[in-house]
Amino acid sequence: MKKKVLAVILTAVCTMGLMAGCGNSNVGNTNTQKNASSAEDGYKIGISQFAEHGSLDNCREGFLEGLKEEGIEEGKNLTVDYQNAQTDTGTASTIADSFVSAKEDLICAIATPCAQSAYNSAMNADIPVVYTAVSDPVAAKLANEDGSCVGNVTGSSDVLPVEEQLKMIRAMLPDAKKIGILYTTSETNSCSTVKEYQELAGKYDFEIVDTGINTSADIDMAATDLVSKVDCLCNLTDNTVVNALQTVLDKANNAKIPVFGSEIEQVKSGCVASMGIDYYQLGIETGKMAAKILKGEEKASETPYITASKAELYVNTAAADKIGMKLDASYVKDAAQTFDEITVK
Repeated sequence: MKKKVLAVILTAVCTMGLMAGCGNSNVGNTNTQKNASSAEDGYKIGISQFAEHGSLDNCREGFLEGLKEEGIEEGKNLTVDYQNAQTDTGTASTIADSFVSAKEDLICAIATPCAQSAYNSAMNADIPVVYTAVSDPVAAKLANEDGSCVGNVTGSSDVLPVEEQLKMIRAMLPDAKKIGILYTTSETNSCSTVKEYQELAGKYDFEIVDTGINTSADIDMAATDLVSKVDCLCNLTDNTVVNALQTVLDKANNAKIPVFGSEIEQVKSGCVASMGIDYYQLGIETGKMAAKILKGEEKASETPYITASKAELYVNTAAADKIGMKLDASYVKDAAQTFDEITVK
């Protein structure tokens, strides 16, 4: 009888030990348990954003709205891991690796450096990458020359309407000769856009004076030098420069020359005008594309990238007043939106 009781006790102790052992195996690994649960309940995606500024924020918000419009909504059937690289390419690579390790269902990469990192990290992981705010997917090696996919990656391009921008600057500054452009030499999208400006500038009797920088630490000195050489500045969607836009605006305002932006948020922040694109709408279209991929209706590897819709004119009268610039009322009246104050985020 004693032997039977002892056997029962030993069995119970062993069973409890095994249960405890299983419980301890998840200590410090709650993400694994969470991801498994998310996979059963809905979709889980990682969003990697290269910098924290208005245009990229609009892309992210639009992307989530696009998913929602297709029935995939955060808090219901979608789990989102959002991370910001703070303009550091090394951090962008680490974020992409973490998304692959977490076995996300899809990676959304916002801006060229994040898109390149995500593609490199996920190319052998069978995880689709959908990018947005990539000005030149071909130059970034995210698409082939004919627009076809290079792998399990697709998305949307925010290619800037360079010729429309040059037309606008000529209309607003009839006597201007030199346009200054500040850009980051390591950002592929910026290099290709500067090249396009150089190719088209002569058509509108402009000379492009460009200054390349390596890091945000270079901006103060570079902007100070550049404003002394030109009649105006044209700001790209260069992430490093946009992150320090107020520094650039301060230098230009002191020199009493206008800065022309590339999208609506830059105009709100103090650029005089822009023939810009709508990043929120671009995000929506990208989100809808991602929804089809998540649902299995399309494959990223077979979906050509899309480009932003036509540009529209945005004007900030307060920014013009600040430097004593007179705006042609007959031209400004056709603006999609006009702002009478400067909003600094």
